[in-house]
Amino acid sequence: MTLLHSARTLAIAVLVSFGVITVPVASAQTAEHPDTPEPELRYKGAPVPEYDARQIITPGAPPLTETEFKHAQKIFFERCAGCHGVLRKGATGKPLTPDITQARGLEYLKVFINFGSPAGMPNWGASGEMTPEDVELMAKYLQHDPPQPPEWGMKEMRATWKVLVPPDQRPKKKMHDFDVDDIFSVTLRDSGEVALIDGPSKKIITTLNTGYAVHISRMSASGRYVFTIGRDALINQVDMWMNPPQTVATIKVGLEARSVETSKYKGFEDKYAIAGAYWPPQYVIMDGDTLEPLQIVSTRGMTVDTQEFHPEPRVAAIVASHEHPEFIVNVKETGKILLVNYEDVSNLKVTTIPAARYLHDGGWDSTKRYFLTAANKSDKIAIVDAKKQRLQALVDVDKIPHPGRGANIVDPKHGPVWVTSALGNEKITFIGTDPVNHPQQAWKVVRVLKGQGGGSLFVKSHPKSKNLYVDTPLNPQALFAQSVAVFDVNNLDAGFEVLPIAEWADLGEGPKRVVQPEYNKAGDEVWFSVWNGKEEVSALVVVDDRTRKLKAVIKDPRLVTPTGKFNVYNTVNDVY
Repeated sequence: MTLLHSARTLAIAVLVSFGVITVPVASAQTAEHPDTPEPELRYKGAPVPEYDARQIITPGAPPLTETEFKHAQKIFFERCAGCHGVLRKGATGKPLTPDITQARGLEYLKVFINFGSPAGMPNWGASGEMTPEDVELMAKYLQHDPPQPPEWGMKEMRATWKVLVPPDQRPKKKMHDFDVDDIFSVTLRDSGEVALIDGPSKKIITTLNTGYAVHISRMSASGRYVFTIGRDALINQVDMWMNPPQTVATIKVGLEARSVETSKYKGFEDKYAIAGAYWPPQYVIMDGDTLEPLQIVSTRGMTVDTQEFHPEPRVAAIVASHEHPEFIVNVKETGKILLVNYEDVSNLKVTTIPAARYLHDGGWDSTKRYFLTAANKSDKIAIVDAKKQRLQALVDVDKIPHPGRGANIVDPKHGPVWVTSALGNEKITFIGTDPVNHPQQAWKVVRVLKGQGGGSLFVKSHPKSKNLYVDTPLNPQALFAQSVAVFDVNNLDAGFEVLPIAEWADLGEGPKRVVQPEYNKAGDEVWFSVWNGKEEVSALVVVDDRTRKLKAVIKDPRLVTPTGKFNVYNTVNDVY
């Protein structure tokens, strides 16, 4: 019991399933795969010939054959690195370098990988998502030195850039009867696809091949284009006017990535797109019609606190400013927020705002002037005044805030607030956002509620709703991971009601994590993903927001491991 308790309370990792990298392999033969850039072959470990097994040796680590090492790299790619980093130096999750992992030892590592922790680490073994053999393999692999991935510059980027349908060959008007504004782009994580689903009918319009485990879908200011970005850094530009919608351009902006956004400032709508990479640590500005890469900018530099050089400062959330022709770019490991002015992309102007480490997700307040974003391991929310282009405040919260884009509601006592939940505990934190009518509450924690537990990834509300939803998909307790808590925003002190989303889906066996509430265009329905194992049945559950009752269950063989969902209207207009 002592070992189990230690593993459950170990603050060594939050192996968030939304975090992945690509897989290193030595000596790739590019001649056999002429369409795949050589750095990708060396790193991804995808279409490469088999090799004779040989031992991979790191001093002090358990020996692994080359085959075992490659398999472990694939698991790390799919499950682990988003929180711990390509070089395993840590961010949302703590470092997993050999000096730490070898000291913990094999049995210790096996237990925490198997059972997870209440701080947000999934129970990979106990849930059945990793076999006992894979758990032991990962416990060995983490004691080895992490491979150093290759760089990815303009040459490599342009080699992957494809315009499948040139702009002059695209439709001049919408070619179908669907309300584009009420279409949902749904990530099908493990199949490397997205499903486009019609909100009113709940029918799948089409599925599209994309990058692996699409992290987000972002819509152009006009709503015409959907941009998806996979964790393998592949961007798809989808034309929603086509019948059915289809990909019109693609590009790989690196080897691992999370963020994509398009320009929204008046006069620049749809003109540019931007993507941020986890590896190499950089962002790229692209043409908004074709994804042609125009400027690549490295984010390597000094940290905001200790002023030390960091070799892997990854780009996390990116949002488009409504106040200036700027992209707001979070640089995770350095703790700096960049305001990237795109008026002249050949002569970029970048304002650097020191905030706190490690920057992650965030979103706008209800006025769309203030950007609020989580600094995970500093347990802070950084607030940027996009109009005055400066840091407004750093607000202390607890513990490992993870808001997604957050939720904007009107607190009956404190006025307009922005809400975040947390990976590390059950706290739901409300921050005042109205300096005009509620100056005493502005940029302060005004309320803290208790939810079901730690392991929350998203909170969600809507201007037309009286409800606040909080998921807990990474909590190791199945009861919490398979349900959501919902609060009445007009009676917050009354506590929460639990909605048994996974039970309503009626899927049978599997981990059945319930993740990411998303409203429809009208704000009267909330959609949830019931994310099951790859070989098991998954579903989307639709809840009537007014009654909190089940409205529909969407099941389809094409819905393989659904996770993130993005309604076109709400995403274009930053409604949350």
